[in-house]
Amino acid sequence: MNNKHWSTFQLLHEVVQNKNISIKGKHSYYSDCWDNGFEESAIRYLHGDKVSREWDPRWPIDRLHIGDYVCIAAETIILMGGNHNHRADWFCLYPFMQDIEQSYQGKGDTHIKDGAWLGMRCMIMPGVTIGEGAIVAANSVVTKDVAPYSVVAGSPAALVKTRFDAETITELLSFNIYDWSTDKFNALRPYLSSSDFIALKNAITAYDLNESKAR
Repeated sequence: MNNKHWSTFQLLHEVVQNKNISIKGKHSYYSDCWDNGFEESAIRYLHGDKVSREWDPRWPIDRLHIGDYVCIAAETIILMGGNHNHRADWFCLYPFMQDIEQSYQGKGDTHIKDGAWLGMRCMIMPGVTIGEGAIVAANSVVTKDVAPYSVVAGSPAALVKTRFDAETITELLSFNIYDWSTDKFNALRPYLSSSDFIALKNAITAYDLNESKAR
């Protein structure tokens, strides 16, 4: 019987053990109610677990980088491991051990940037970058990079819309919101939990001005 409730979640910085996963900050979470948790269920084919640490890989190991304030919904899959030794340009796709080194093709590191939201049961393919503040809809399969503050859906995932106009997105990125000090973030949080962009800009300006005077 599952004793976990849907309202509970894992804070990634508290549970991640694999050295090939880097977690920024202390706020990103995974909704683990219906499975065995982030590393056991959401992450697939990433070298560095208890079994694969005993191997001697002959190729570069890809890494997973997760920003702060990332929301990862239940049963999301983040697929790692390059092409999994299946060469689409070879006549036979089977990963024969005799050719295992030649059959591997890396896809590069996977990046999930600050403030992104991955919807339930979506799949992130190897080597993809999910931009800051982006939303991936439930059941989507992401095969290409997702731009900051955009919404994608489908299989393969395609752009549905951007959350804000281009000028606003550029300004949001320039604020470096997720690199603020804890004090600044907490002070401005009410403006972040709002859709009033002018109020946010004014609050940032006022905060920075007060900080400069206090120095």
